Amino acid sequence: MNKPLRRVAIFCGLLVLALLLRDNWIQFVRADELNAHPKNTRVRIERYANPRGNIIVDGKPITSSVDSGGNYYKYKRTYVNGPMWAPVTGYASQVYDANQIEKIEDGILTGNDDRLFFDRTLSMFTGEKKKGGDVVTTLSGAAQKAAFEGLGDKTGAVVAIEPKTGKILALASTPSYDPSTIAGSDDEKAWVSLNESKSKPMQNRALREIYPPGSVFKVVTAAAALENGKVTDINAPTDTPEGWKIPLSNREMVNHAHGCANTSLIHALEISCNSVFAKLGDDVGRDKMVEMAEKFGFNAEQFTPVRSSASVFDKNSDRGGNALSSIGQFNTATTPLQMAMVTAAIANDGKLMKPYMIDQLRAPNLDVIKQNEPEELSRPVSPETAQKLQQMMESVVTKGTGGNADLNMDGVKVGGKTGTAQHGEKNAKRPYAWFISYAKTSEGSPVAVAVVVEDSAGTDREDITGGGLAAPIAKAVMKAVIKTRG
Repeated sequence: MNKPLRRVAIFCGLLVLALLLRDNWIQFVRADELNAHPKNTRVRIERYANPRGNIIVDGKPITSSVDSGGNYYKYKRTYVNGPMWAPVTGYASQVYDANQIEKIEDGILTGNDDRLFFDRTLSMFTGEKKKGGDVVTTLSGAAQKAAFEGLGDKTGAVVAIEPKTGKILALASTPSYDPSTIAGSDDEKAWVSLNESKSKPMQNRALREIYPPGSVFKVVTAAAALENGKVTDINAPTDTPEGWKIPLSNREMVNHAHGCANTSLIHALEISCNSVFAKLGDDVGRDKMVEMAEKFGFNAEQFTPVRSSASVFDKNSDRGGNALSSIGQFNTATTPLQMAMVTAAIANDGKLMKPYMIDQLRAPNLDVIKQNEPEELSRPVSPETAQKLQQMMESVVTKGTGGNADLNMDGVKVGGKTGTAQHGEKNAKRPYAWFISYAKTSEGSPVAVAVVVEDSAGTDREDITGGGLAAPIAKAVMKAVIKTRG
């Protein structure tokens, strides 16, 4: 080969090598980046070229796919009782992507997950259309219906957990929206309306909104006092004067109940004495209060697998701030999920299980690809402390402010705690109504519930209480769970 031809051959070889390197760089190194690029419409077109798999509750699908009649997107997502299930499913939109379970398990639902490679390969030989797999949830249809209907036209959220496993049984948020209305390619008007609405219907209040917990946080303070030996006998008088002053302040802690002076811990929880629990938080100290709150899950995001915002207990407060934090005021803020976790750990004799709402992932042929198992998250309190807390919470229902949650069912005990959380500058805004509870039978506790009512139209400010607004909703959810289990 003469010299000019050899140079041409080498140059062509280098071009081929550069092409191969560039091709491999794009296909392997940048594949995920390009697939996720917002301007890559081919991914969305392929996502809706075939029916998506379904999200399953109680063995039945709460989703489906219909022929959209479009030129680009053949199938469109639809939802059964969309507003009720939106906090669980999220949405899958031909234009606006997806969120929550629809997004997290998109690979399974579209059939593109690597674990479905065999199914895709087999369909090439059998001629069957590509199918997506299913996501089987831990949710209870009866519990979800009770939660959603209980909230009604109120603004708020409900979370119910099975204490011994961590399975989420209900996850409701109101006001809500129907994901079907934004699933198509021409739903811009609905999308804009939902995102501009002052009522924030697309906000998952059960997982993403953090609220001042008010008096429901007192069970955490009681747990810290018992675990750190500040109280040993829940029936003994506490050394708490009626005019107990907030540390580093001249202000006295205000009690909205009568008979709080030197009362016992159990009676203080029954009537919700601020002074007793603020003083206990001060006695325990900030660092130990932070430690207890974090054992229950505060100051950390939770993944169900949908991400939940981190609840907050201030790590840097002074003595006065810590005392106020210990009664759910100051900077303390929590998601409904977090308070359901606290209640579930107490009901489960001190063992906190990781909350989750996906039971299994299934292939189109119904083979189980992944089975989720219960996982212990922490042990915030000893079994002995948990049983004392149960005794106190059950007394709240039988003798105190939580009577509206009593199921009046043979063999079923209910423990609970009310909360009315003040907020806004000088507490000027309408308070939030809280209730946390669990039901317990001879076989243990099948359900723990947290309810927050952010706003209830037509209710006078003085009538906004956890026992009045939130407890009946918790009662309905607990009853639904117990009835479905016979």
